[in-house]
Amino acid sequence: MIENNFDIAFIADLALREKQIQQNYRPVIAVHKWFARRPGTLFRGLLLAEFGEDTVSSTFYRGHAFRERKICDPFMGGGTPLLEANRMGCDVIGFDINPMARWIVQEELDHIDVVEYREAANHIGGALEREVGHLYRTQCIQCGAADAAAKYFLWVKIQMCSGCGIELDLFPGYLVADDTRHPNNVFVCGRCGELSECKSRNVPGACSSCGEKLSVSGPARRNRCACSACGTTTAYPNPESGPPRHRMFAIEYHCPACKPSHSGRFFKKPDLADLQRLAEAESRRSQLEGRFIPTEEVPTGDESDRLHRWGYMRYSDMFNDRQLVGLQRLCTLIKSEPSERMRRALATNLSDLLRYQNMLCRYDTMALKSLDIFSVHGFPVGLIQCESNLLGITSTRGLSVGSGGWTNVVEKYAKAKAFCERPFEIRHDGGRKVKVAIPGEWIGGTSHDRPEHRSIVIRCADSAQCQLEPDSLDAVLTDPPYFRSVQYAELMDFCYVWLRRLIDNGDDCFSKSSTRDPAELTGNDNMNRGLEHFTDGLSPVFQKMAIALKATAPLAFTYHNNKLDAYYPVAVALLDAEFVCTLSIPCPAEMGASIHINGTGSSIIDTIFVCRKDSTLSSKSDLTSLRESFHNDQSALRKAGVKPTAGDLRCIAYGHLTRYAVQHLRGDWNRTESMTLRLDRVRKLLEPLKNALPYEQHNVDRLENEPPSLLPVVVAISPQ
Repeated sequence: MIENNFDIAFIADLALREKQIQQNYRPVIAVHKWFARRPGTLFRGLLLAEFGEDTVSSTFYRGHAFRERKICDPFMGGGTPLLEANRMGCDVIGFDINPMARWIVQEELDHIDVVEYREAANHIGGALEREVGHLYRTQCIQCGAADAAAKYFLWVKIQMCSGCGIELDLFPGYLVADDTRHPNNVFVCGRCGELSECKSRNVPGACSSCGEKLSVSGPARRNRCACSACGTTTAYPNPESGPPRHRMFAIEYHCPACKPSHSGRFFKKPDLADLQRLAEAESRRSQLEGRFIPTEEVPTGDESDRLHRWGYMRYSDMFNDRQLVGLQRLCTLIKSEPSERMRRALATNLSDLLRYQNMLCRYDTMALKSLDIFSVHGFPVGLIQCESNLLGITSTRGLSVGSGGWTNVVEKYAKAKAFCERPFEIRHDGGRKVKVAIPGEWIGGTSHDRPEHRSIVIRCADSAQCQLEPDSLDAVLTDPPYFRSVQYAELMDFCYVWLRRLIDNGDDCFSKSSTRDPAELTGNDNMNRGLEHFTDGLSPVFQKMAIALKATAPLAFTYHNNKLDAYYPVAVALLDAEFVCTLSIPCPAEMGASIHINGTGSSIIDTIFVCRKDSTLSSKSDLTSLRESFHNDQSALRKAGVKPTAGDLRCIAYGHLTRYAVQHLRGDWNRTESMTLRLDRVRKLLEPLKNALPYEQHNVDRLENEPPSLLPVVVAISPQ
């Protein structure tokens, strides 16, 4: 059982490493973007702890076949628990109300011939090269070659001065690239627009072209920009004038002839030929029928209202002419693919490619790469935008150069499906990473060289309305929505509005104009979805799962939030479903350096709640035992190389307090009371205990100096 066999330190170590570069550990997730995927190693560890016959650490790198085990995920999202269970031989059932989740998980699990897929994808890439490839060429300023590949086009937003009417460049700063991955710092001159390379980032000196003193700071800040010609300060954005306009001011390119003798990257100011290519794209865009270009209005929402404030009212507003010409042609080529299976895979590629092929991507001046539109799990609108090469660039050695192109997504998809056929794990041997093949495991319902068939049921449906046989599930493993965390539907609509135009198989999930649904579970101010709405959605799902689970089978799920009140719905839902919360354990689940986390004080640690229906099973839940568990969690995490922050400790503490609430309230719980009263019962119990466990920063410092606890890391369950 998980309560006795789960190894916090072992799994935390693997999970932390996996989250640093997750696609290397679980290539299958590269099939398509989904948000906040939890580490696959965590769910593998849970399955091994529940169904394995030896310790998790001793069996982790062995092949397993837990046949005739049925696992359900009622909030499947990107499908990580299902992928891990399916890989280990289980039958799986998954539900999600978002059609993009259903599509992505089905693509992850469906078998495909990788050789045939590469041929189809390369055929499309070749056609795309012939038809629009020249729009992504530029002249090398080193050797004069006219066919260097443009890697990234950098654009600055422009707005008309409210005083004199000239166009203002809304530069927040003039640094194009710093000297972390390039020999020098690169600045654009605010006067003539030429690029200069400088040794000093703080005192860049004079422009190498016009002699003007280079500036680090730009004129645009706090939604105001001063005009250098008349001195008028103009406010931005101005949604009444439509979507923002942009001016291309720099290009990073790749010249294979010069690269062997060149140090660093290649940067240039756009020349006349570059501008003529833009003019050609504009002309071609004006003549497009645009069958696949989404002209739907962007609905209002917590995230999409940010787009409205900038004048982006339709999805097509977020793309420039060159992108729309290329994407329209790419859609046409995919639509003409004769194989239905290949067409689905290629449509998935197009959908995933969109996050780099839009005018909301930004350029990372340190890493020197494009940041996709979802890099912060929202719709950030910057003043400097980055346009990636649509086709992608391959070096003379066959390696990808840059990101965000067709060849990039094709390569990721091919590696993902190859992983499905031959999964592996990464073992760390000192400073070495060793790829360990796991014999006997594979991902999918069928495989090209195995006669075995596994049952896979993936549905786009509200799991609260699902029909499952009572006492039929061996486990429910899930990563449910976290209250007010990610607005999944608002973000996924960005891909959905394109993908649904390519789907012609009568799929009912693509009949709606949006993935948004009244039953979607997430906090959302725009739709008045607060704690009660969230609890009203979570509780019936847990009740359904309780009926479907076998007598002693576990419900195990991940959760974290920075606010204690976001845990009240979890406690209410467990109490309504009459679950016993037998264990709460920590595991790293995010990368601390992620853009949406770094510097925010948020936690990278999830609590995994392990719950069962059997009321004879319980764990100690008095405050003394909670403090012991809390201290042991920290010891285990430190053993795994995790140094918990105050935010991490806060989330671990809230997890234990939630378990405490379930244990102490279940004796006289009444789920027929109003939701307001039920939430209030949890609040009244937990609010006075908010600081009962030492998670403040001064306690973090103190705990670092304490010796590790001699108590066992996991408190075993025992009869009540």
